Amino acid sequence: MKKQLVAVTMALLVLLSMTAFAANNGRYDQEIQQAVSQKMHRSKQLKNVDSSVEDGVVTLTGPVNLYQDKLDAAKKAKKIANVAGIRNDIEVAGANVPDNQLEQKLAKKLAFDRVGYFDNTFNYLALTVENGVVTLRGDTMYDAPKDSAMAIVASTPGVKDVVDNVKVLPTSFFDNSLRVKIARAIYRDPVLGKYGIDPVHPIRIVVDNGHVTLYGSVQSTMDKDIAGVRAGAISGAFSVENKLVVNRS
Repeated sequence: MKKQLVAVTMALLVLLSMTAFAANNGRYDQEIQQAVSQKMHRSKQLKNVDSSVEDGVVTLTGPVNLYQDKLDAAKKAKKIANVAGIRNDIEVAGANVPDNQLEQKLAKKLAFDRVGYFDNTFNYLALTVENGVVTLRGDTMYDAPKDSAMAIVASTPGVKDVVDNVKVLPTSFFDNSLRVKIARAIYRDPVLGKYGIDPVHPIRIVVDNGHVTLYGSVQSTMDKDIAGVRAGAISGAFSVENKLVVNRS
């Protein structure tokens, strides 16, 4: 009986707390509404965005041209004082681009992104497009290459939504050492050295807690096999998975 009384008391306290929280946020709804409207209408890209506010939660609706505009609208609204949350129902109503065309365009942009950076060889990104929804997947050494890729996708006309399946790998001195050793073994090989000439299409070496995966495309089965052998010969790797694709065209 005592336990039931305690449980009922706790439930009532939670309910009262939630009611007080909602009432407290509700006091600022009109102010928030005005502030959101002002911010949206000051921006040329967001002038068609509408908003409503209930208990401090802002709901954004209306059309924008780019997916990046949708993200920017939410960021602007989130910075306003007393906002408890954002419900982003904005529609990306810009240009419609065929999925295969959009996928090819984005793949090319991502291939040229961060060329010349140290980590370029050690990041792997891939994407698919379905009904304008881009699913981005892969592994990156740091946040920067992931953020850069996401920014490219979000600002490309035709992208309606983005699914983020990119993993930022954990920081590891051991993995960094392994990456460098494998890269030297592969690119100093007389057969594989040619893949270092074109920085846009390197053999990508992903290392995650000592587990190595090779990505990219090579010209022959022999090249693929040699790359696997070179990576597997480096001590310290717990496993090596060769996902290189042979492209004979």
